[in-house]
Amino acid sequence: MIRLRSAACLLCVALCPFLTAEEPAETPVVTGTALDRLGDTPPAPPPGYPSSSAALLAVQLGMVPTVDMKPELPADVELESDVKYGRVGERDLLLDVYRPKDQSEPLPLLVFIHGGGWRGGNKADYRVYAVHFAQRGYVVASVGYRLSGEAQYPAAVHDVKCAIRWLRSQAAELKIDPDRIGVVGGSAGGHLAMMIGYSADVPELDGDGGSPGVSSRVQAVVNIYGPCDLTTDFVRENAAAKNLCRGFFGGEVDELLSVYQQASPITHLTADDPPTLILHGTTDDVVPIDQSDILSARLQELEIPYVYDRLPGWPHTMDLTQACNDRAKWFMDRFLDATLKPAPESRSSQP
Repeated sequence: MIRLRSAACLLCVALCPFLTAEEPAETPVVTGTALDRLGDTPPAPPPGYPSSSAALLAVQLGMVPTVDMKPELPADVELESDVKYGRVGERDLLLDVYRPKDQSEPLPLLVFIHGGGWRGGNKADYRVYAVHFAQRGYVVASVGYRLSGEAQYPAAVHDVKCAIRWLRSQAAELKIDPDRIGVVGGSAGGHLAMMIGYSADVPELDGDGGSPGVSSRVQAVVNIYGPCDLTTDFVRENAAAKNLCRGFFGGEVDELLSVYQQASPITHLTADDPPTLILHGTTDDVVPIDQSDILSARLQELEIPYVYDRLPGWPHTMDLTQACNDRAKWFMDRFLDATLKPAPESRSSQP
């Protein structure tokens, strides 16, 4: 153990100029047409790293505090696990519901969609966010969906849309406001969140898992480093991206171009789609930052309200670090409160 620690210390010393976080040369940019929804000025960003590998190594060496993504359930939050929201064949579709204890009135709903390249992850992965938002006065559903090893595209989209329909149909029982629903996802979950948010008017993506005839439309989207266009050169040329997409679609982009186009959220964007918050780091080498750049440009072109935190020097899964997780919550708290919660005067006038 002493030798391992000594080796790690020597490595830190040797790589110190490479690993030390510092103010990146690139100016932090928070943009968007809905900046007024934040209510105040964003905090200074945490100093980033020159590359994704540098940030990862700093985390591995304990130089960057990380977050406990699966904290203990606090006393003021209730959890109902493995709630059935649909069924496909012999397969039950399940979600977890977090709510404030002693909830007495309908609350806005947040639906969290985990990442994992469409082939991994589970509905417990966003417990840290689910607990946080339940404590802030939301009902939170964390959705499990069929992964690509079980069923390829569009199964995951069908499942999450089914979850939205079921949750809306159970609004009275669950004490949620069916007109105030937001979707949040990271990476592959960010892709699915955008698909839900932007393709409500695409019937062929509804699926048949249950709750037919109920709308899957939502009122807010939070995309954390998710891909919006699956037809780019990066998907064609990057080995890891090609492999993930091949598993998700059953073929490569040039073989299934129309399918990849349908699965690209940006192709579904129209002016009536919901306000969007984008969180992405500039050194992401899994989902390149230009994915969020083109998304923000299209949102602006369509005059859809949006906020974009383009965080210099941080890689994919940046919110596993404490500093980036705190920053993500800062943006999400303000954006979602402003988008999904009524103004104080509206609340006071409700019966």
